[in-house]
Amino acid sequence: MIKVADFIIHTLAERGIDKMFVVYGAANGDLIDAFTRTAATEYVAVMHEQAGGFAAEAYAKVKGVPGVAIATSGPGGMNLLTAMGNCFYDSVPCVFMTGQINSRFLRPDPAIRQIGFQETDIVAMAAPVTKYAKMILKPEDVRYELEKALWLCQEGRPGPVLLDIPLDVQKTMIDAKKLIGFEPPAAVSFDLTVVDEQISRFITELQHAERPVILVGGGVRLADAQDDVRALGRRLNVPCFPTWNALDVISSDYENYGGRVGTYGGAGRNFGIQNSDLLLSIGSRISGRITGGNVQSFARQAKKFLVEIDPAMVQRKFQQVPFDVNILCDAKVFTQRLLIALDRRSKPLPNYSGWTERVMEWKRQYDPVRPEFFAQRERVHPYAFMRRLSEKMGATDILVGDCGGNIVVSNHAFETKYGQRNLTNNGNSPMGFSFAGAMGAWFAAPSRQVVCTIGDGGFNMNPQELQTFINYGVKVKTFILNNHIYGITKAYQETNFQGRAEACGPKGYNPPDFLKIVQAYGIKTVAIHNHAEMDAKIEEVLQFDGPVVCDVDMHEFHTYEPRIFGWKTPIEDMYPYLPREEFRANMVIEPAEGWMNPEYPDVVRRNDRSQP
Repeated sequence: MIKVADFIIHTLAERGIDKMFVVYGAANGDLIDAFTRTAATEYVAVMHEQAGGFAAEAYAKVKGVPGVAIATSGPGGMNLLTAMGNCFYDSVPCVFMTGQINSRFLRPDPAIRQIGFQETDIVAMAAPVTKYAKMILKPEDVRYELEKALWLCQEGRPGPVLLDIPLDVQKTMIDAKKLIGFEPPAAVSFDLTVVDEQISRFITELQHAERPVILVGGGVRLADAQDDVRALGRRLNVPCFPTWNALDVISSDYENYGGRVGTYGGAGRNFGIQNSDLLLSIGSRISGRITGGNVQSFARQAKKFLVEIDPAMVQRKFQQVPFDVNILCDAKVFTQRLLIALDRRSKPLPNYSGWTERVMEWKRQYDPVRPEFFAQRERVHPYAFMRRLSEKMGATDILVGDCGGNIVVSNHAFETKYGQRNLTNNGNSPMGFSFAGAMGAWFAAPSRQVVCTIGDGGFNMNPQELQTFINYGVKVKTFILNNHIYGITKAYQETNFQGRAEACGPKGYNPPDFLKIVQAYGIKTVAIHNHAEMDAKIEEVLQFDGPVVCDVDMHEFHTYEPRIFGWKTPIEDMYPYLPREEFRANMVIEPAEGWMNPEYPDVVRRNDRSQP
């Protein structure tokens, strides 16, 4: 006989989950107590449930097994909802568990607001942001529900699940040998006949193409297809572009890396993907952050092929950018079959080297990190700092970036090495993710160097986890990109509200002295005030054997460029605009209507009446 709570924790440990993130409460007490009866796993007691959920997400991304976060009922479970959304939108397998009040005190009807103390219908709240949410009311169902949840969170397009377990169910003794398990349905098999026909169509299009490209999304890593996709890029010798979820798949040192794409396009200013005549997208849902608001202008003269594991995303009626050929298949299966088909061809494909070299030249010519940034004397230029940080980090290090303006800087300026991990949360994008996420990444791989970059706004969200760092010896190196404002918000207000900067700083927001806060926890601090001391202090932080927080003074910086202006401009025409003659010379296809007179932000118009 075994207690239900023990059965749950032991089963999760058997799946290779050696750390679970918890905040104790009466309603989950039996689950936490179960850790005392196994040596196969441990809990990490964090200071806030949201941070525990963020840590579980990063743990899953690095470890390759489901992350687990456990909270109590009521507010404990509600504090996990943001983390559930993170995992749902970024397709991360996580098991969220909440304790629930004794089942005899559950409200019998939704018309009754509450009976038990801290009673909350967390299942209903979590349903929209989980693949499966279930309250376990019968102890004998625990094996079935747990095995089902574990299967669902990893099957197909991964995502989070929630199990809500009343106190009396947790305490019940069961005979595990008599429990009915979950039998997964037959493995999803893709119609490989159809896939092979679509592969044949793609190869035919390759035969006629002059400017083919590959767009690589986060689904490639989820399918463990990163080496296969990189081999495909080499085999075809075509430019490859990572989405923000794939910056460590098509890394900056990959020979066919063509730059970065989207509304904050970065190196190459989107010229490569926009001038293409054949686009193969593998493992990306093609979000608005890639296409911009002018979706019909995205890769507008390219024949577009989409490889996607989510059946909904291959339906043209759900696609903001309708693709010509939608291939329902796992990224690894598709890429391996395409490589085999290419090897079996007797007729050679065209030589795309001239096109590929032109894309590489765009990448080199339009690097967002310009030489003059390093010449700044007072304070630190974030683009210069992030480039230096990327140069000094090792090939097995893990970078966990936050959300907002600092992640734009990172994704513009940080050059990845293959073997590194570059993590953030892109789909939900909550401020404060990276500090807790870096903690989860460190627990997943404590032998690797883990670096957190975060803005001052984000650091305000989860600073309580400094105590968790102390409690567990978490050796994360944190750099606060401190511009003393909500930078991305201020830039947005300059574009849309005539520069009225409300509630983003200095009006309505002013960060504290972070180093005093960090020192109060007994953690080492470093400050970088200017470029003269930047290199030495980055090295000091990276070489320190323990947790350290470094405040980097970037005084009110909020110029995240290049970017599209507003939500109407095609993504190849980025602000600050190139001279019109230079822009036109970079367009192989016809520019979009109105390219001669692009719109300018309100602040620019107000400050420079000569602008159109």
